[in-house]
Amino acid sequence: MRAKILLLEDDVTLNETISEFLQEKDFEVVSVYDGNEASDIIYEKGFDLFLLDVNVPHLNGFELLQQKRKEGVTTPAIYITSLNSIDSLEDGYESGCDDYIRKPFALKELLFRIQTLLKRNFFHTSKTDIEITKNIHYDTESNRLFVENKEQNLSAKEALLLKLFLQHRDEVVSHELIYDTLWEYDETPSESALRTYIKNLRKILSKETIVSIKKLGYRFSTQ
Repeated sequence: MRAKILLLEDDVTLNETISEFLQEKDFEVVSVYDGNEASDIIYEKGFDLFLLDVNVPHLNGFELLQQKRKEGVTTPAIYITSLNSIDSLEDGYESGCDDYIRKPFALKELLFRIQTLLKRNFFHTSKTDIEITKNIHYDTESNRLFVENKEQNLSAKEALLLKLFLQHRDEVVSHELIYDTLWEYDETPSESALRTYIKNLRKILSKETIVSIKKLGYRFSTQ
């Protein structure tokens, strides 16, 4: 599965350099150049990782990530910045970032940091038990779903889909990302099968929990 990265960097040359390098490493990269544009596209699409410059027009990287964390977005984030003070470092982590890399940096170092973060499954929670609703819980260690403490019978792909939704809670998860996650490279994705998995999860979680976003994908929310 190709990991999808949002790159926020207002320096056009650096943006292109990073984007081209990561695409060569088989990442999908969406490039934006200001904080407002980044905020809009995060609302519309699901990402596996945010790569955010701090000093960008309109909404800076700190403010953008802090806003998204308050909205419940748990996607891992790396700041790229020329800021050097300890206060800036503290501000970065307090706003919800997972890592920090200072300019100038080697692209290989950036790649290592990205790969390290993507090995993790869930972010910004130390819990192994995620509360979906008051009576519905998900165990991140065993990938099992419980309703009223009773384990639910999910197929392998239904379990994968639920895990993906929980990793991208309150974000639009694209059809492409779902297909890449649920089906192996030698399998043919099935739209009808996906609709069945969604239907089965809705039976357990309620129809309102998984909302279909026309032509884009699905949004998982319990608010």
